[in-house]
Amino acid sequence: MTKTLLSFGHGYSARALSRILLPQDWRVIGTTRSEDKAPRLMAEGVEPRLWPGADMIPALKTATHILISAAPDDNGDPVLADLRDAIAARAGQYAWVGYLSTTGVYGDHNGDWVDENTHLTPATRRGIARVKAEADWASIPGLPLHIFRLAGIYGPGRGPFAKVREGTARRIIKPGQVFSRTHVADIARVLAASIARPNPGAAYNVCDDDPAPPEDVIAYAAELLGLPIPPAEDFETANMSPMARSFYAESKKVRNDRIKDELGVELLYPDYKSGLRALLAQEIGA
Repeated sequence: MTKTLLSFGHGYSARALSRILLPQDWRVIGTTRSEDKAPRLMAEGVEPRLWPGADMIPALKTATHILISAAPDDNGDPVLADLRDAIAARAGQYAWVGYLSTTGVYGDHNGDWVDENTHLTPATRRGIARVKAEADWASIPGLPLHIFRLAGIYGPGRGPFAKVREGTARRIIKPGQVFSRTHVADIARVLAASIARPNPGAAYNVCDDDPAPPEDVIAYAAELLGLPIPPAEDFETANMSPMARSFYAESKKVRNDRIKDELGVELLYPDYKSGLRALLAQEIGA
């Protein structure tokens, strides 16, 4: 039987997973909101579906695995809003269901460590919406749900180098501020490992081993490029949009022991320095 992944919101992380699965003779069906993106998905070997809009019942009937990357909106989780009953009716059909959440569900911990057993106390509107979405997916009886709480994502096309080169990168200094992050290739490896070792009901933090202040990442990127390190700006007086300022509302270090101990994942990029060096080498070689 052909293994078929139905990927809702087939974006950056899901595309990285499909690059692992497709060479293993998987069928991948990916939804997109934009007709303009459909040709790119087809070129990658993914069968595009324009959704919302397309009838997803045939895809749900043929899927063996489901990945949900679509973010909740003002009406809650968009997949459940449209297809909850259809998915619930086939819960036993699926070997694995993965939901991509965020470490924002843990809220602010003043720079302390959190793990998957930490109580969920989101401090932002986005984090609150994710906690609700996690609970809504978990409420479907018999669904083999796996939750992946992703730290800040970077990778090809999503690194600090462009802004550093353009002179628009900013080193915002907020004492005690620390973030965890993860390379998209490691997200894909975690998802593939979970698919190979399903454990319904599990939640996994997906991040590297080296939580770090954001200004350190910008400084290291500048060093790699041989460019001046952007000047420090005090968070309290910096001119920032409300969205940008909201990212500094939470400070925590995220533990990733479970993806190693339970899934056997060995990170390709265990810290931001190795990840940035690889990104720059890839850019130079492209």
